[in-house]
Amino acid sequence: MKFVGAHVSAAGGVENAPFNAAKIAARAFALFTKNQKQWLAKPLSVESISSFKENLAAAAIAPRHVLPHDSYLINLGHPDAEKREKSILALLEEARRAEQLGLTLLNFHPGSHLGAMDEDKCLEVIASGMKRILAETNQVCLLLETTSGQGGYVGYRFEQLAAILALVGQEKRTGVCLDTCHVFAAGYDLRTAETYELTMKKFEEIIGLQYLHAAHINDSKVDLGSRKDRHDSIGRGKLGMGAFALLMNDARFDDMPLILETIDDTLWEAEIKLLYSLVEPG
Repeated sequence: MKFVGAHVSAAGGVENAPFNAAKIAARAFALFTKNQKQWLAKPLSVESISSFKENLAAAAIAPRHVLPHDSYLINLGHPDAEKREKSILALLEEARRAEQLGLTLLNFHPGSHLGAMDEDKCLEVIASGMKRILAETNQVCLLLETTSGQGGYVGYRFEQLAAILALVGQEKRTGVCLDTCHVFAAGYDLRTAETYELTMKKFEEIIGLQYLHAAHINDSKVDLGSRKDRHDSIGRGKLGMGAFALLMNDARFDDMPLILETIDDTLWEAEIKLLYSLVEPG
């Protein structure tokens, strides 16, 4: 069974996110647990934590179908050691916030070498940071998001993600969030049954399906292999409806958060309905 939602607003407090998800008939959602453009945030209050859990239950959304997203400022692959340390501590705080809310997942972009570090070294420092965060938390599973490769970001090749996961060495508390726009821009085709299956087989062989815990469902404004991160609304970009029909009928994506990050939030409710309409009977 599929659980589709969107990255909803948590303005006014994280406790509002489940209500915003319910308004668009979402069965899953993503959120920022703090301002994504600031390093510091006030601690979550006891009241906000309690209300979030109550509102989540009222929306009939399971904690495992909620996908917190880290701040855009964080870069575990930063070539500057001091700035990298700041990012590690910030992601640790976000992991702790997720745990306070009773959530089990935390999605983040692996990191960028900014053109000032060897890619293999970048993978090593990302893994080192992840190990520190896991050692200081209890249950949260850190999900590496597939990237397009823009801006020096690693994680655009399945081999890079596999290397990070192997270096961390904690299968039960690490995983991958597959972004359809990003993998397409990175050169993995999803548009036909043949190319879709080839991409998923590569994922299975290189990374392992046990690491697939979530997906971002986005069309792409840019062509295959462009290495640019440009999302589009479902069916309006270069991927087209065929790719999403294949995903919605793929049991490998059952029982996990499938999150829209498409460019027009006024279409999210309609896009959720559209995606469910692609599911074939039986």
